[in-house]
Amino acid sequence: MTGVTIKVLHGADRGKVFQVLDPPVTVGREEGNSIQLNDERVSRCHFKIQRDNDRLVLTDLDSTNGTKVNGSECQLKILRHGDLIAVGRSLMVVGTDEQIAARIAAMHGADPNSQTLTQDTSEDNQSFLLGLEAMPAGVSVGYPPLIASQPPGMPDRMSPGQAAQLCEILEYVEGRLHRLTEVARMDESNGTVTLGLGPWQQLIQLQSRLGGMIRKIANPSDED
Repeated sequence: MTGVTIKVLHGADRGKVFQVLDPPVTVGREEGNSIQLNDERVSRCHFKIQRDNDRLVLTDLDSTNGTKVNGSECQLKILRHGDLIAVGRSLMVVGTDEQIAARIAAMHGADPNSQTLTQDTSEDNQSFLLGLEAMPAGVSVGYPPLIASQPPGMPDRMSPGQAAQLCEILEYVEGRLHRLTEVARMDESNGTVTLGLGPWQQLIQLQSRLGGMIRKIANPSDED
């Protein structure tokens, strides 16, 4: 059975990916946690994720500011791939791109192998093709695809001023996406959110990619 993958979408640690962690996984501000967050609003040991048979269960560890899953505050919650966990100023998503795509496909009765997002074969293998035209049947999109072709790669040999300017642009886009994730609410009874689950999860993946790009520009030596 695979471990737990957590990606930080927003906050001081945005862009970080914690891959295939073996439960129990603890998250908090203090050293010694499986995931240590640089967030003063996060408790020293904020919450833990443990496995119960084939399910992942989140437990809030009596944190000061609480834990939200998909916008709702909770003490105990079964987690699924694609769920959003909000603590302090930090926002995280559970699962790999493939796990989230498989959940979306299963919810809409589509072939799990028909991914809603795919990775390209570029050198760094980090660019995503987010073609909304590849959505599962039954998911309607009333606007053109967000990205119709391969997005541009990261620029190189930037001056400090250029890097700062690009960071401002990316931070603006990421901030707008974060506001969207804050106000949206998931209806777990039918697996939808306000925008429809497919576009919603693709926007989350785009936000994750942008966060990674910001971290790469600001911290070129950071290998996380």
